[in-house]
Amino acid sequence: MTKKPPFRYFRTSPEIIRLAVMMHVRFPLSLRNVEDLLHERGIDVSHEAVRFWWHRFGPMFANEIRKRRVEGMKSNRWRWHLDEMFVKIKGERHYLWRVVDHEGEVLESYVTKKRDKKVALKFLRKAMRKHGQPEAIVTDRLRSYGAALKEIGAGHRQETGRWLNNRAENSHLPFRRREWTMLRFRQMRSLQKFAAVHASVLNLFNSERSLSSRPDFKLNRAAALAEWRGLCAE
Repeated sequence: MTKKPPFRYFRTSPEIIRLAVMMHVRFPLSLRNVEDLLHERGIDVSHEAVRFWWHRFGPMFANEIRKRRVEGMKSNRWRWHLDEMFVKIKGERHYLWRVVDHEGEVLESYVTKKRDKKVALKFLRKAMRKHGQPEAIVTDRLRSYGAALKEIGAGHRQETGRWLNNRAENSHLPFRRREWTMLRFRQMRSLQKFAAVHASVLNLFNSERSLSSRPDFKLNRAAALAEWRGLCAE
């Protein structure tokens, strides 16, 4: 059975849809900002169309990026950084759990109302099932991490320290900027959806600019753009 093209029945070209979704997810731009920038390029679409494209194709693009990268990520030699960040939904505190590897790529995101051992255990098992067992797991001093790691037999891999988890703390900054632009979230489901898509897009375009020369950065950026333009190609 042949796979149906995802852009069928859309009068707008796939290139414009990919561009609109990338601008909204990758950069701290609102839907109306994306509409104005596209209008400057001679593309007349409404912000509601951009919203529909993001909801329809954002998870699809993220899944394809994840499938291409997840097999290469499986390695027991890698170092994970685990941390949870506070996110408010309608004035109520929630927790966005995140696993970040040694290169700063977000491997997994998970939104919960609590941060106890049960939640930490479920999150760790989910991440390890997808990405394998890491050599070391850096966490803060939250007791839920230690209890969950001991139960799955990985307590000896846990590392804690005042500055050891800066990799995870710094990875929160791009998401915080998006959260402020979107004026926070209104539902756990929308937060989980955007966090997963944002992480995949950020991983694709994360070129470590400060650690590479200008020619290498330009090559990496061009390769990332080429991969993005080929997502869900007909």
